[in-house]
Amino acid sequence: MAGKRRNHSASFKAKVALDAAREAETVGELAGKHQVHPNMVTQWKRQLLDGAAQIFACRARGRPKRELEEHDDMLKEIGRLKMELEWLKKARS
Repeated sequence: MAGKRRNHSASFKAKVALDAAREAETVGELAGKHQVHPNMVTQWKRQLLDGAAQIFACRARGRPKRELEEHDDMLKEIGRLKMELEWLKKARS
């Protein structure tokens, strides 16, 4: 039977992906060095390279902070509307 699945931290994945992006060692060598499957090294490298442009684009615009503020406002509004709904249900009965 196969061993238990391991969960790797984001910092570990980033470290392995950066090593793979440097291409100083082969994927097989990196996999052996970090004790992960070569497919994982390739997948993490691809995710790093695909997501790199988004990191810089979001920071330049300040988008994440604005999105978090909008998300908080929406949650507050949902809470207020739920309270009003409950109050109306009780008032009707």
